[in-house]
Amino acid sequence: MALPPDFPPRHAVLPAVVLTAVGWWFGTALEPLWWAAWLAPLPLLAVAVRMRAPAAALATFLAFAVGGLNQWHYLHDVIRIPLPVVLQAVAVPALALVPVVLLFRALARRGRVLAATFSVPLAATGLAWLGARFSPHGTYGHVAYTQMDLPPILQVAAVAGLWGVGFLVWLLPTMLAALLSARAPARGRWPALVGGGLVLAIAAGFGTWRLQHDDATGEVRVALLSIGGEGSASADLDAPEGTQLLARYVAEIERIAGAERIDVVVAPESALLVRHRAIAPLQALADRHGIRIVIGAEDHSEPDIKRNTALVFDPAQPAPAAYFKRHLIPGYEARYAPGDARTMLAGAPATGVAICKDLDFTATARDHAALGTQLLLVPAWDFDVDAWLHGRMAVMRGVEGGFAIARVARDGNLTLSDDRGRIVAEASAAGADGPTSLVATLPLRETRTPYRRWGDAFGWLSLLAAVLLAASLALPRLGRASPALPLE
Repeated sequence: MALPPDFPPRHAVLPAVVLTAVGWWFGTALEPLWWAAWLAPLPLLAVAVRMRAPAAALATFLAFAVGGLNQWHYLHDVIRIPLPVVLQAVAVPALALVPVVLLFRALARRGRVLAATFSVPLAATGLAWLGARFSPHGTYGHVAYTQMDLPPILQVAAVAGLWGVGFLVWLLPTMLAALLSARAPARGRWPALVGGGLVLAIAAGFGTWRLQHDDATGEVRVALLSIGGEGSASADLDAPEGTQLLARYVAEIERIAGAERIDVVVAPESALLVRHRAIAPLQALADRHGIRIVIGAEDHSEPDIKRNTALVFDPAQPAPAAYFKRHLIPGYEARYAPGDARTMLAGAPATGVAICKDLDFTATARDHAALGTQLLLVPAWDFDVDAWLHGRMAVMRGVEGGFAIARVARDGNLTLSDDRGRIVAEASAAGADGPTSLVATLPLRETRTPYRRWGDAFGWLSLLAAVLLAASLALPRLGRASPALPLE
């Protein structure tokens, strides 16, 4: 059977797949080009409408799988994930986008331009929410993190979470592809253009307004400190290397506190290996300078239980507070018992503690928002090449929950961010052989975000809406094909 006249020439398919793959590669990299993520889906969506369904499915998988190979070096060579798991990490997201594109194709070919415009944002967002619900890695890899350098759009997370930010990223290219479809009737183009354009305009306007109405209600002087070099991770305090590392931390904190006023010092995850949580030199520092000191520790203080712990030394306290990491890296941290509670520290401002991977999960933002947290202190440990991405994932939680974040990562970045997701100060400790420190004043606000109340509702509502759109294709009145364009 001859193809209808608006099917693309064969030579147009490969360039479209290549353009989407290249855009996805750079738009979702460990340090992404935010604008590339907005444009990447457009070529593929534009030709998918004009292809037979099996060909469109194959083109979708190839485009997003090839683009997803940008994670290969990180997953296989840096983290050393087994090859089958790496292949799964690349293939599954690409496969998940196949029904998303096919839904768009079916709606667009029926001339339902408005429905097609919102189909990809709804379906992609809903499936991403569903995947995060079951993934041990939480929201890692979500397209919303590509927009961390675009503060106005980032503010949508305060209302709809990262799901809302990702929705916008998918909306623009889908709207353009739907409007460009040969089957888009004139009467259907305007509602799609107005509807999609209005959503994007409202989001940008809200974000711009929110960034301007942000008077601080307080501030805290924070010092972030990482001692780099060999032997700076899980150094046993009962061994010479542990006592030497502790002495280096004490000397650096003494230097910083002696030079200027600071309120809190945060050091990385798993800096020390401890068999007793009380560490006299750190407690003495806290008492002498009237400062709070937070440091990560491999905690062997409980019989038969090992934990990944953040120890908090406050002035004039008999023992440090302890927070236990809740979300552990599968396999790599199997020796630890996970924590099951959030930790809030005494005094003002309202301050909580979390550790590294905890910030990959939206529950951390919701829970701390409910606790009224203004400042979250986060010891972390990154893998050098993922310093930007993993640090910005934590920043997203601050926007969702309405709190500032002080995060210090060994082999990563030292980052201070406010509740709007703006980077107040940042330094890199990746590959450092010596101490890296950062001292800055962090503005605080008493922010109550809508996300605090609604949580991830936007994610599951998007999935529900996408299912309803797919079901509507079976309705005779809405789902019938145009006689001029046979459907495969």
